[in-house]
Amino acid sequence: MAEIANTLFNGLSLGSIYLLVALGLSVTFGLMGIINMAHGEFVMIGAYMAYVMQQIFAALFGRSGSLYYIAAIPFAFAVTFLLGCIMERTLVTRLYGRKMDSLLATWGISLILQQAARSIFGSQGVNVNAPDFLKSGIQIGGCTFSYNRIFIICMVAACLGAVWFLMNKSSFGAQMRATMQNRAMAQCMGINTKKVDCLTFALGSGLAGVAGCSVALLGSVDSTVGQSYIVYSFMTVVLGGVGNLLGTVLGAMIIGFSSIIVEAYQSASIARAIVLFMIIVFLQFRPRGLFTIRSRSLDE
Repeated sequence: MAEIANTLFNGLSLGSIYLLVALGLSVTFGLMGIINMAHGEFVMIGAYMAYVMQQIFAALFGRSGSLYYIAAIPFAFAVTFLLGCIMERTLVTRLYGRKMDSLLATWGISLILQQAARSIFGSQGVNVNAPDFLKSGIQIGGCTFSYNRIFIICMVAACLGAVWFLMNKSSFGAQMRATMQNRAMAQCMGINTKKVDCLTFALGSGLAGVAGCSVALLGSVDSTVGQSYIVYSFMTVVLGGVGNLLGTVLGAMIIGFSSIIVEAYQSASIARAIVLFMIIVFLQFRPRGLFTIRSRSLDE
């Protein structure tokens, strides 16, 4: 029972990390149709911002303590949100409707950001110390549930709730959905679609920055840390159904639990290959994923 409980907890934790990274993709890729290959680099920037905040607190107060991490989360969101705005205004706005061009252009941006990180922070990885309140865990029977993974799960739930509320219960969410479904009609209703595009892309980038803060707790941070999650994050969005928030959640949980269960019997590399093969086979029968958004287009 202890082994089963540990496996389920690890699967939930891994699925939560994939979900947090994929939340931003569900906005930029799922809603906007932009294949942003630099999304992993926004995760990397968020992780580095946690390290920067740790160094700032250590310089000011002699030790980083716990408050640095609380401050790092909104700081990482703000920095990646601003960078997302700049990227959308200067590059992405010229590539709407050109998915292959957006893939190549954002891949070039990802290489630039990786090299910039190496130039600023060095090629060696840096470590973000877990804040004091996340350094231990809960012991239940033969199971140990670490506080940092519990915190990540709670943060994912909070971000998911915030995204759902923004998309379904706010006026900006209504403008966002209207712009993505029928841009011409949205413009006729007085919606500033260029502003909505910019803020939507920036929101997805900001969520990637928050994901970077959680990733920083799990290991060393270097210029390629985002690449470890980007493939599974795209798979999460596609598996769940492009543009569907509930599908993104289920896709992340399926991939997370499958990876942990298969890894219990095989090596990590073989487990990744098996899970990817399973997803590819599934998409052969349901290419639109678990959930499909059906709507009538006014453009026809």
